[in-house]
Amino acid sequence: MGRWTLHLSVGLGLLAVLLTCCYAEVNYCFASRAKSCTECLQTGIGCAYCPDETFEGPRCDLQENILAHGCGAAAVITAQGSMDVNSNQQINMRLQKSQVSPQKVTMALLPGEEKLMDVEVFAPTKGPLDLYILMDFSNSMADDLDNLKRMGKELASLVNTLSNDYTIGFGKFVDKVIEPQTDMRPEKLSQPWPNSDPPFSFQNVIKLTNNSDYFTNKLQKERISGNLDAPEGGFDAILQAAVCRDKIGWRDHSTHLLVFSTESAFHYETDGANVLSGILPRNDEKCHLDSNDKYTEDTNQDYPSIPTLVRVLGKHNIIPIFAVTNHSYTYYKKLQQYFPIAEVGLLQEDSSNILQVMETAFKNIRSKTSIRAEEKPKAFVTEFLRTSGDVAQFGDFNFKPGEIGKLKMRLTAKRMNDEQPVCQMDRDEKEGTMKVKPTTFNAGVNVEASVFCPVCECEKTPSLKAARCSGNGDLVCGKCQCYGGWLGSFCNCSEADSVKSVSQCIAPSETEPCSGRGDCKACGTCVCYNPEQFEGPYCQFDKTQCPRYGGFLCNDRGSCVMGRCACTEGWGGNSCECPKSNKTCEDTKGGICNGRGKCVCGRCECQNSGHDLTSTCEPQFLASYEVCEATRSCVQCQTWKTGEKKKDEECKTCPFKSYTVKELKEREKVLDSCTFRDEDDDCTYHYTVDNPKDPSVKDLDVQVLEKKECPPASLLWLLPLLLFLLLLLALLLLCCWKYCACCKSCWQSCLALLPCCRRGRMVGFKEDEYLLRQSLLTSDHLDTPMVRTGPPKGTDVVRWKVTDNVHRAPNHPQALIKPNPKETIQFPVSLRLNRLFSENLSRPESRDAEQLRKEVADNLNEVYKQIPGAQKVQKTSFRMQRNAGKRQDYTIMDTVLAAPRASYPDIVKLTEKNVQSGNVRDLKVVPGYYTVATDREATGAIEFQEGVESVDVHVPLFVKDEDDDKKQLQVEAIDVPLGIAEIGKRLVNITIIKEHASSVFSFLQPAYTYSRQDGVANIPISREIIEDGRTQVTYRTRDLTAKDKKDYVTVEGDLTYGPGETQKTVPVRLLELSEKDGLLEDKQVKQFVMDLSNPRQGAKLGRYPRTTVTIADQPEPSVMMFKKGTQNFTTSDPTYTIPVVRTRNQDSPATVKWRTKKAQRFELSGPLKFGPGETEKNIVIDPKSHPGPIQPETFQLELFDPSSNAAVGDRKTTLVNVTDGITKSPEIAQMQEKGFTNQKASSPSGYLPAPGYPKAKATGPRNIHLNWDPPPGNPMGYKVKYWIYGDPEKDAQVLDVKTPQAELTNLYPYCDYEMRVCGYNAMGDGYDTDVVTCQTLEDGPGEPGRLAFNVISPTVTQLSWAEPAETNGNITAYEVIYTPIDDEMKPVGAAKKVKIDNPKKRMLLIENLQSAQTYQYKVRAKNSVGWGPFRDATINLASQPARPLSIPIIPDVPIVDAEAGDEYDSYLMYSNEVMKSPAGSKTPSVSGDDYTMNGKWDQNFLFPGGSGTRNMSASSSPMSTLSSNYRGAGGSFTTETTTTYMSGAGGSRRQDMVGGMHTSEVIMRKRSENRGYTDENIRDSIVMGDVSSKFPDLSGFGYTGMQSSSHSQFSYNLPRSPRARTQSSDINEALYNLDRVLQDARLSPGVPDTPSRLVFSALGPTALKVSWQEPHCEKDIQSYCVLYQLLNGGEVKRINVTNPAENSVIIQDLLPNHSYLFKVKAQSQEGWGPEREGVITIESAVDPKSPLSPMPGSPFTLSTPSAPGPLVFTALSPDSLQLSWDKPRKPNGDILGYVVTCEQLHGGGDVRSFQVNGNSAETSLTVPNLTENVPYKFKVQARTTQGFGPEREGIITIESQDGSSLSQYNSQSLVRREVFQMPTEVSTRTNVSHTMLNDPYFSDGMMMTSQHTETSGMMTQITKEVVQRSVMGGTTVTKKMFYES
Repeated sequence: MGRWTLHLSVGLGLLAVLLTCCYAEVNYCFASRAKSCTECLQTGIGCAYCPDETFEGPRCDLQENILAHGCGAAAVITAQGSMDVNSNQQINMRLQKSQVSPQKVTMALLPGEEKLMDVEVFAPTKGPLDLYILMDFSNSMADDLDNLKRMGKELASLVNTLSNDYTIGFGKFVDKVIEPQTDMRPEKLSQPWPNSDPPFSFQNVIKLTNNSDYFTNKLQKERISGNLDAPEGGFDAILQAAVCRDKIGWRDHSTHLLVFSTESAFHYETDGANVLSGILPRNDEKCHLDSNDKYTEDTNQDYPSIPTLVRVLGKHNIIPIFAVTNHSYTYYKKLQQYFPIAEVGLLQEDSSNILQVMETAFKNIRSKTSIRAEEKPKAFVTEFLRTSGDVAQFGDFNFKPGEIGKLKMRLTAKRMNDEQPVCQMDRDEKEGTMKVKPTTFNAGVNVEASVFCPVCECEKTPSLKAARCSGNGDLVCGKCQCYGGWLGSFCNCSEADSVKSVSQCIAPSETEPCSGRGDCKACGTCVCYNPEQFEGPYCQFDKTQCPRYGGFLCNDRGSCVMGRCACTEGWGGNSCECPKSNKTCEDTKGGICNGRGKCVCGRCECQNSGHDLTSTCEPQFLASYEVCEATRSCVQCQTWKTGEKKKDEECKTCPFKSYTVKELKEREKVLDSCTFRDEDDDCTYHYTVDNPKDPSVKDLDVQVLEKKECPPASLLWLLPLLLFLLLLLALLLLCCWKYCACCKSCWQSCLALLPCCRRGRMVGFKEDEYLLRQSLLTSDHLDTPMVRTGPPKGTDVVRWKVTDNVHRAPNHPQALIKPNPKETIQFPVSLRLNRLFSENLSRPESRDAEQLRKEVADNLNEVYKQIPGAQKVQKTSFRMQRNAGKRQDYTIMDTVLAAPRASYPDIVKLTEKNVQSGNVRDLKVVPGYYTVATDREATGAIEFQEGVESVDVHVPLFVKDEDDDKKQLQVEAIDVPLGIAEIGKRLVNITIIKEHASSVFSFLQPAYTYSRQDGVANIPISREIIEDGRTQVTYRTRDLTAKDKKDYVTVEGDLTYGPGETQKTVPVRLLELSEKDGLLEDKQVKQFVMDLSNPRQGAKLGRYPRTTVTIADQPEPSVMMFKKGTQNFTTSDPTYTIPVVRTRNQDSPATVKWRTKKAQRFELSGPLKFGPGETEKNIVIDPKSHPGPIQPETFQLELFDPSSNAAVGDRKTTLVNVTDGITKSPEIAQMQEKGFTNQKASSPSGYLPAPGYPKAKATGPRNIHLNWDPPPGNPMGYKVKYWIYGDPEKDAQVLDVKTPQAELTNLYPYCDYEMRVCGYNAMGDGYDTDVVTCQTLEDGPGEPGRLAFNVISPTVTQLSWAEPAETNGNITAYEVIYTPIDDEMKPVGAAKKVKIDNPKKRMLLIENLQSAQTYQYKVRAKNSVGWGPFRDATINLASQPARPLSIPIIPDVPIVDAEAGDEYDSYLMYSNEVMKSPAGSKTPSVSGDDYTMNGKWDQNFLFPGGSGTRNMSASSSPMSTLSSNYRGAGGSFTTETTTTYMSGAGGSRRQDMVGGMHTSEVIMRKRSENRGYTDENIRDSIVMGDVSSKFPDLSGFGYTGMQSSSHSQFSYNLPRSPRARTQSSDINEALYNLDRVLQDARLSPGVPDTPSRLVFSALGPTALKVSWQEPHCEKDIQSYCVLYQLLNGGEVKRINVTNPAENSVIIQDLLPNHSYLFKVKAQSQEGWGPEREGVITIESAVDPKSPLSPMPGSPFTLSTPSAPGPLVFTALSPDSLQLSWDKPRKPNGDILGYVVTCEQLHGGGDVRSFQVNGNSAETSLTVPNLTENVPYKFKVQARTTQGFGPEREGIITIESQDGSSLSQYNSQSLVRREVFQMPTEVSTRTNVSHTMLNDPYFSDGMMMTSQHTETSGMMTQITKEVVQRSVMGGTTVTKKMFYES
């Protein structure tokens, strides 16, 4: 009985879940599986417990469920929270002070419960105000102080206007009085500047006072001071001003404002804790002012951090106002974002506007109110609502001073806190007093909040050894709690005595106990292996196997319970795919399906109609060529009984009724106005179409004008006369022809004799001349009107031509240059197509444009292939041309044909011939129009139709950069090949004046795409500065398919650019979709354009004057295509079945049309409709239903015209081959007709046909279930082949099964597989089925990649990690947990969790950690399945080296304060710059796309005062901190990078490593090449030199030639394997030696050669060191000469070096960001030798107001257009590194690859060369087999089509003091190197695999990474990478690396 009772209770419980899930997404009461009454009530609000002994349902559930299951209402135990208002004094508006109501509230909330509380706040119009001014007293602020002294009275007057009750105070600050912040020389300590005070950190000068005279007089006595570095110590001053409450004089009930005035950036935490100052202790946040109100601890503790300032100022209700100058404005704007309320004002350079800044800031602060809940316990969540119930984002309200503001606070108690029940939290985390107040108030509502965790009274009085519990347990709250050894609901099953018969665990119709998914325990109880996946008394239900919709389990709208979908409220259907509301079926009138259909499952099922309908059964005119075309035939048949539907039965199918009227409505007032000619009587009729005004009417309102417009009545008696006149005219023409054969003029003169033609017609250009300014041109063509005079009867075609640069005389230098007739140029070609233009054709990505573009290309390519050397047409686009007569609505096609220049006449003739015929192959064109152009001339034709008097000629202008300042084009009308018109004004001249613009405006790209969810489209407008100054340009948006105020808000205006400004952004607000639009299936792509116009002050428009903005909110389209490219059938097949498959967006219906092509007996077509969820449909052709015998043939099927939410895929056509075939048995024929077999099945050879209907279904992340129908015959078994999608089928695995189903196991999660099945018998394997595809389900992700720490200070670290190697799905979030631990790995404090919802943000900055405390850090990833395992690491920051002195940065990464409460987290924010690293990168995840290249973080954008780049790299360990290389204005600094390898539990340990730390140091130093110059100041180096002599032969990989003096030395770094010397290498060496001889012969004996190489090294933004190598010379060198000048011209400066031993000079007077040409040459007694040239630029940040002045301490780098970017070295191991560089900005020619050389700096060893092919933006190379403690020199240069570019050089050393191995495995040969001979062209493919080894020194072993580089040769490298999984014990192995710049 116990077993059945148990199963019954479990079944009832599952039934309860099913019932509950029908209306709620989660029933947490039941899901908690509460074991007691108390645990049940503490689960959350709404949970109830039934203590009734006889109750058999789930005891813990929602109260309504318990009552529904039969529990008595009186017995149910529940709990309720409470809220009491303890103090509530009404606000008194007469009191001029801040007030809130109520003042005190007590709340006790159940877990999950929320309560609303009304709050009123009052801010007086002039309440009490405390204003404290904190001013920078560094020397640069001297004029600011003088101005403030003069404005003392005005300042007091201003404060008086702000408040009637005010105090004002003053403080000053400079910086820490310690090096390097302050000059510590005694004379400078007493007076750093003339007439100045000694330096100090902070001093409170004037305590807050209401005596304005005292304030003014005291201020006059102040003098300026000074310090050294640009950033100031203002953060020290702010913190002291906040915490020294009494000394400053802050009052309790006043608004506290702190005005912070400076022109410099700021120091912050860890800037004091550097190796120079040596200040290590953190700021203690206490007051340290002495009796003179001076800060005393400035040299004893560090600056405060940003989070510390935010917290301290918030705690003391102080609002900062940063009044700063333009130099540091951007950094304080970024700092402002971290404060809940703060203002930033822009000061003039002398602070003359400080009063205006303060007044504006105060008004801004008073205008916004931000409500916060301070000191909130962790278990609570607060939200603030407006009185309307809307949540106020960030607590912002618009309350006016002097009025009472009302709001609501919603306080919610959490149910769970990071998977921990809230009642299990610590007491101080679930109860406390929070203060709810505006940020500007001191007063607030004190809310005593606590989580109410009820305890059941019945648990205090249990019934011991109750009879109901068989005496084997106690009855507690109606439930038996069994003693040990007893089981069951009544404790009646003995665990020891029960017979463990597995039969009790076997469900009916099953054979395995617990369905094979669990363990069978005593008393027949099944314990499922994975309760999160399997459920039921026999574990028979899988929670992942409910029906799916769109790939989502239960459509993501329900839960899988008991094998069925329990849908959430508002959804139904087997897979919860059907919305229960009809909102998605509402039409534009608010009705359902337009009255023409039924709403089924959220979609309209429309009645059959003659028109295409929308998804809501409304006419879809866009699909029927617009309204008029769609209604034309019905109007004709209903009104005139004519047209296509004149038959009654056809006319009755029209979906509307038209009626006649005497007068039509105006066109603007209707949907469309239509005009057509009736073919039956040649009359014209007019009608209008409009939507009905009555919403209840579903038909269109069609009004027809009752009278047609007909030509005059015909006069039959005129017919004979007309015939006679025609005969007479023919006779006259014959006579003229006889006497004027082939003479056009005579022919025309004869026509002129006729009375009707006597006056004649004239055609010619309208104007004589056009004068254009190039800067105002918006097009590269000019529409030039040509007019026709005389009788406009008949048609005239006029040929024209245009010639460029006719202003040049025949002897002009450019005119004398004859072009190469064989060169391939582009010929723009334009034709007018015989089809109307539609809006879709203007969008290149539209389906109509794509189809027409392909049709044009197919036909034109076929025609122009007659031209020798012609290539395929490209860049095809479509447009309309206005003023084109009756043809202006037709489509003009523009395309480009590439062909030899000499073929121009042939292209013109061929084009004209095809155009006049009206057909370009199968493409219909309009005769009389074409244009063919080159780069200097063009010809074409235009057509005057009858009645047309003016037509535009679309003349190309040939605008080029090399044009003359004033050029002239001539357009000429050549002749009239068709028509009788004569040419009048034959010529027109076009003059283009090329103005030298001062600026060029352009969009950065021609199109942008923004997501509607972004809310705003920020469109950048770029300005290229040619001559600096102020300029303007106008911008304006315009609708395309996106509509103003529906999709976006239109903007227009002028942008003003000041001097130095190069880019501005125009924000365009994007509007959300309406609810109805958001639910529509077929949504049009929304686009609008933004145009630039009217550039002023000498500017012009550039490359992109228009950009198209696409608003992306449409789901990706379905893709439909044929399943196979070829289909084979026989003549005996009863039908031809051709499958069509659909991928992507399978949830919506889609349609595509099909048709046959080139079939002999039939021409078929039809639609193919896919329903929701359908992925495959068949086209079935019955060959017997068509006339004629069935014969072998080949024809095509084509897919076309997909619906708007779909597209046709790659296989848009399939080839159908029908061959002779024998008659099959009826059984085989029937199988084949149903699709069970393929064409091979009919073979009579005895082989089995293919099995039928194979179906694959993923049953888990590693399992796929495949089943099929058995073929006819008696198969002995089946063979299943399966392989990963994309792999070759030959690599498939084969599974042999005996039944028609198979279970594929051990697969990869979230992976696509392909499968085939065949049967086999005694004859062998039968025929295979078609390929079946299936994707396995997602699985939990693996652990993240190795953790990396950038140790900023002992209390601040930057943690980053890599994406899991096995994502097993799409990563959606990361979680970081860090916990303080002791030496035994036990927690000694609370763990802090941080969830990062953006998977791209794989970095966290953690501040305010406990100093000298060891922390354990854990990171895990999440996908749709759930959380994966943790990757953990342990580190003590105090043991790591700190970073050097820096200047202030605000990191663009998530910041977490380890000491702050949750109220701090609520307003900290992520920056928009997402930090990530490329997949597969060996460097930690440290930065984003904008600032990362090969692991290098270029932080120049963060350094306001002075820094260089920050190069972050890591070794291959899991615990690598990042290396940093900072540079300030005074030099460079060195930082250490720590790499920690941590060992864990394992096997035997080496004796010398137990319990200790084993350390080795790896040091990478980058030295300058010349040791005679100070190393510290060298930032970057670029080398320029001869290349031809260095790389004469690259046919062998690593083969290098080095030039030394006048002879050559060659070496190989390949293994000394036998190698045959090829003929080509002999020739190359001979040519090289010949070249050297010729070069030597060109120089006189004794004259020096060219210096072989130049080396440029940057010393600063305006200083450069130039070095060179001594050239070869037979006589002694006497001197050198260095010449340099600006690249764009200017004074040539000369430096003579008279000492021949010196081979370098330092130049100090360069301009930043200007390119210089340097020349170096040598002199001997025989004279000067040739020069070596080099072009170089020092790039640096400059003052916007003075572009030639670099910013103090700004970063600088060398660049040359053709040199690779700076070299970045990343250590991989002690003997290998990765070298990375960037692509040259302006290479000389196209890049083919790079040559990298590596050699020991001081000689010895081979010179190794590497060739890297490709042209990627970022390139890297792994260099193995290096030697420790040996400096290496690396050189990188680009190999281009023009030769070799300049070198980029770097010197690096890997030094190690560790000679021992980490593990016994180091004695094994873990590194295998195989180098083969490789040709010059090396193409590589890299495959990376991982293998785990069991190393006793590491808890989870090590990972071996093998990289295989495949080419014609092979180079294989295996490197060992240690991966730390967990830490057991205290043994650590530490590797330290540091970089010296």
